[in-house]
Amino acid sequence: MRFDRDEVTGAVGDAITTLPIVVALALMTDISLPHVLFVFAVFQVVWGVWYGFPVSVEPMKALAALAIAGTIGYGELAVAGLLLGVILLVVGVTNTLEKTRKWIGEPVIRGVQFAVGLLLFETGLELTIADPGFAVVGIVIVLVLGVLGFKQVTAITILVLGILTALYLTGFPSPQLPGLPDIPALTDSFTWSMAEGVFAQFAMTIGNAALATSLMLQDFYKADISPDQLSSSMGVMNLTSIPLGGIPMCHGCDGVAGKYKFGAETGGTNIIIGLFYLIAGFFITSTLLQAFPIAILGVLLLIIAFTLGKNILKSTDYKIPILIGALTILTNLGIAFIIGIITHLTLKKLT
Repeated sequence: MRFDRDEVTGAVGDAITTLPIVVALALMTDISLPHVLFVFAVFQVVWGVWYGFPVSVEPMKALAALAIAGTIGYGELAVAGLLLGVILLVVGVTNTLEKTRKWIGEPVIRGVQFAVGLLLFETGLELTIADPGFAVVGIVIVLVLGVLGFKQVTAITILVLGILTALYLTGFPSPQLPGLPDIPALTDSFTWSMAEGVFAQFAMTIGNAALATSLMLQDFYKADISPDQLSSSMGVMNLTSIPLGGIPMCHGCDGVAGKYKFGAETGGTNIIIGLFYLIAGFFITSTLLQAFPIAILGVLLLIIAFTLGKNILKSTDYKIPILIGALTILTNLGIAFIIGIITHLTLKKLT
């Protein structure tokens, strides 16, 4: 396990895919960002040591998007994470991931990604309209970075801009302990909105966080880590993180790709990013978060929405993703997901 410059830059690659969503989630919900960062820190280190490779630790994007858009609350987010923890652990331990996968085709997974992107785009647009002057500044920065060939760092750049603005308004915070986690009441959180989040997230988790991540680790690092192993570790991660004040988390091919692109080669990258999250958690205050410009958050969400939505271009069949995206806007993600699966299986039989 190494701790050199490449591992440090690899940690940056991980932060690019994780921090923007985590911060956006903290700004739009009641979660405690310090607790979330501490839990991320723990599992970055745990999986870096356990696997010995730069395995990613990311927020579950479908659930995060629903929470950011206001479709589910913190309690529903927590319950969804716990339920997925049980499901993923059982699937992984029983080695049944491939059997589960056959019911959820690749176009359905792309459809969920596209739909989540649309939800975030809608929310981001509303926030940018609230302060168009500030939003224009952020959009100009994004366009300039794109023209210069730095598209991959646009989200983290906008996040840094928002943080620097908040620091300018509030001053640099003193380090503080976050205290015990504030766990939401879960008894009223067993709702249809929570269930639709579980369905949609499970589809994305199978495709991106287990199968695609396992393949990418094999391609990049010759790592023999099976999808079922990843499913099991995600189950353990969620069952542990939620009671500690964390959010639903997964592995993911985006994080692995980011780490590889920035030079990561060993689990040392996980330890480095874990230490960064741990230190950052001591300096995050509610005052700092409240000073984060809402229009900059809107631009940040637009970038994340585009990143997720463009996955539709990778689909082998555009009809299903477009159907799921349209139905999500007209109804909700749960109904869209179920109809998408039924339509996909029906078309598959007919052809």
